Amino acid sequence: MSLAVVFSRAQAGIDAPLVTVEVHLSNGLPSLSIVGLPEMAVKESKDRVRGALLNANFDFPARRITVNLAPADLPKEGGRFDLPIALGILAASGQIPAQGLAEYEFAGELALSGELRPLRGVLPVAVQARNARHTLVVPLENAAEAALVGDATVLGARHLLEVCAHLHGSRLLPPHATAPSSPAAHPEEHEPNDLAEVRGQHHAKRALEIAAAGGHSLLLIGPPGTGKTMLASRLPGILPLMTEDEALETAAITSISDSCFVPTRFNKRPFRAPHHTASGVALVGGGSHPRPGEISLAHNGVLFLDELPEFDRKVLEVLREPLESGHITISRAARQATFPARFQFVAAMNPCPCGYHGDANGRCRCTVEQVQRYRARVSGPLLDRIDMHIEVPRLPRELLRAAPENSGETSAQVRTRVATARAHQIQRANKPNCALSNRQIERVCRLNDSDAKLLEQAIERLGLSARAYHRILKVARTIADLAGSEAINTAHLSEAISYRRLDRRTAVS
Repeated sequence: MSLAVVFSRAQAGIDAPLVTVEVHLSNGLPSLSIVGLPEMAVKESKDRVRGALLNANFDFPARRITVNLAPADLPKEGGRFDLPIALGILAASGQIPAQGLAEYEFAGELALSGELRPLRGVLPVAVQARNARHTLVVPLENAAEAALVGDATVLGARHLLEVCAHLHGSRLLPPHATAPSSPAAHPEEHEPNDLAEVRGQHHAKRALEIAAAGGHSLLLIGPPGTGKTMLASRLPGILPLMTEDEALETAAITSISDSCFVPTRFNKRPFRAPHHTASGVALVGGGSHPRPGEISLAHNGVLFLDELPEFDRKVLEVLREPLESGHITISRAARQATFPARFQFVAAMNPCPCGYHGDANGRCRCTVEQVQRYRARVSGPLLDRIDMHIEVPRLPRELLRAAPENSGETSAQVRTRVATARAHQIQRANKPNCALSNRQIERVCRLNDSDAKLLEQAIERLGLSARAYHRILKVARTIADLAGSEAINTAHLSEAISYRRLDRRTAVS
């Protein structure tokens, strides 16, 4: 048979569309051509494939070889098609059996010796192969990553000869099984930074718990050294444990990025803290071949921006749309890619340029104009999208010397309450409170007449927008959920209003 068909997968964002590798041998001058919109790395595969086949003691057909990567309008990149192209040539020339190839999908880069080299972005391939009920064959280094997908049949191979022996039936490859450990089974690995290590700051800890329960964004404001970064780094440890779908989606983003995916990090919420010199492309993603940025790498986790006013204002503005929509679409001349970006946004900043505005020691000498100019580096529309603004004051010295056992609740204790409140939100609206639509807010965040009047007075006094009005209601709903209350009462609403301390009319006190 001079025609063989092998299945593989391309990479398009976090999707892995099916690619049919068709190999045809015909009479004519010996040549090898690849069609189907291949990029340079794919075009170069013909040399890698030829070297791998010859060094593995296979016959390279001295015929006209045409390789078609269908669909033709889908760009193909990388070395992932080396293995399916090589197998297609072997099947078309009768050196391996062609029957049964339809049950498999193959992805792997070939060395000239025939060894299989690991790929980037195997996890989305494994998800789609499982959905198609195909057995996936990948390099052995990628097998543990691919096997994280439940119910997926994954075979790992070190060499082209091992794959061919399996297809011949002479030496079958064993299915690679990985049982990812649950974070609940190893809490010390899931939360290396415990909330109990933070001394004092009970008001900030309370705000952190509310933010975790409802998925709300949070801004921490205080002098240097008061524990803002320490608090933010404890947030992943009190978030509810990830579902399997969340874990797979988060791992898929890491898999296709330039970061190295570590299977032991599966099921653990990401915490991303880019430096303030990061560019807009670094935050949202980009490149000629779109790659996910920090906001997508923080998907289902936490994005922490320390020293918020030190970021370039244009860089911060790119966060406005993803904070609302939960995704980012990167458009380039040749292609477009959409990445999920449902992250929990946490930021920290000093109250003034010197950092000590309002501190009891009176060290600050900044003028009102300097403070206003400093805070104006963060635009009003971005501040409006941050649900909670919290002051983190300097701690008394006696609290720093307090015994560790008096430091407060552990992350595990707080996470129990957070998980209960979040489960109630999912049961009620199938989403956390931070993602409630306006219609859902009207249904689940109803206020009595006196509380509605209180909120109207706060809106008028603080000069809040309609967006801030809805965010106060969402935070109040979360506070009520933590208290186990079906209705929002005055205490819940008053606490939610108190978390809007940095709105425009009270920016400098």
